[in-house]
Amino acid sequence: MHTDQDPGPPPLDHRELNTDLSLFATDASVGSGLPLWLPAGAVIRSELEAFARDIAHRDGCLPVYSPVLAKRALFERSGHWEKFAQDMFPSMALGGEEYVLRPANCPHHAAIYAAKRHSYRDLPIRLHEMGAMFRAERSGVLSGLSRVRQINLDDTHVFCRPDQIATEVARALRSALEAHATLGLPVDHVRLSRRDASSGYLGSAGQWAQAEEALRVAAIEILAGSALPLVEAEGEAAFYGPKLDLQVRDGRGHQESIATVQLDFNQPERFDLCFTSAEGGRERVVMIHRGTVGAMDRVVATLLERYQGRLPLWLAPVQACVLPVGPEQGAAARSLAEDLASARLRVRLDEAGSLGARVRACRARRDFLIAIVGAREAERGEVQVTDVAAGYSGTVAQRSLAPLLAEAHARRKRRVAWPAASPATS
Repeated sequence: MHTDQDPGPPPLDHRELNTDLSLFATDASVGSGLPLWLPAGAVIRSELEAFARDIAHRDGCLPVYSPVLAKRALFERSGHWEKFAQDMFPSMALGGEEYVLRPANCPHHAAIYAAKRHSYRDLPIRLHEMGAMFRAERSGVLSGLSRVRQINLDDTHVFCRPDQIATEVARALRSALEAHATLGLPVDHVRLSRRDASSGYLGSAGQWAQAEEALRVAAIEILAGSALPLVEAEGEAAFYGPKLDLQVRDGRGHQESIATVQLDFNQPERFDLCFTSAEGGRERVVMIHRGTVGAMDRVVATLLERYQGRLPLWLAPVQACVLPVGPEQGAAARSLAEDLASARLRVRLDEAGSLGARVRACRARRDFLIAIVGAREAERGEVQVTDVAAGYSGTVAQRSLAPLLAEAHARRKRRVAWPAASPATS
């Protein structure tokens, strides 16, 4: 028992948790800041990417793909080369031209928008991509999955009319808050990241004031009636525009920006992005950057530390570990495992070794559910289940287990609706 004077051991860092979970690996020949996603980690990332795509589809976003490199001239035009060159990888000479790995996805999406003409009736256009971008982070700041050199981002760029800004910012912020609620990541506050008085920003002071006010109004509307404060912070803006950041605190009290909504008036000007107005003239489009779920690498690290490795069912690499007590229950355990796999659940069948050792291995891996089949369970068509995160232990009919888990998985619930049953006494 821990008291206020003795709070117990500090929460584990995601790199420490990885020792038991085997989610990612590093290799000196691959390079620092370039983690290798192992099968268990790839499961988590794949689930998050599907979640991000579902939100994007619901919000009317259109999927696109774009290359991870481009001519240096693209980033000179966007302003990234001028403001961001020290954080970009060196250019590569090819055929008399210079190519660079992209530090952001927005110039490519600007080019996609510019590939055809658009009427005011076409807007808003929301382009979504699970895109990789690259930052030449120094070795001293690299850290597991939280600081990497290839960032895998849930990235949407909205192209809209000025009169649509408030609606689109509100839509993006609302979806980001809902995503964090589903993930179980408590948002500490929403930060309006503004420019400061320095000269490192693109655009006029008037443009910045107008953009900051548009974000402020949208945030106040969405946060009305909630306990979340809107906190304004000078000097935290991107170089091309102000943004709304969802701030999450980790187990050590450190703040992380996970999701973001950014207003950008510079890219449309630099790429001459326009739409045809109702009167037939050309008008400047507005670009909004929205990252609803965020960077997959950082989100996985945050989730691991939030749940200390014991992830909700829909994210768990192993959703159910089936353990027969002895060889006599092997057939029943295999049948149960097959039922779970047929329901598209991630199941592990472990028959070798003592039951105690197998249970300890399940707990060390943070498998979501431990499902034990003993003689009595095999005879009755039941299974003894232990949901460690929920503190539940009881018997469930084998035929009921797959539908229970599948329903929770499909709805991305953090808890399974276990029946009110007396704990098993095997």
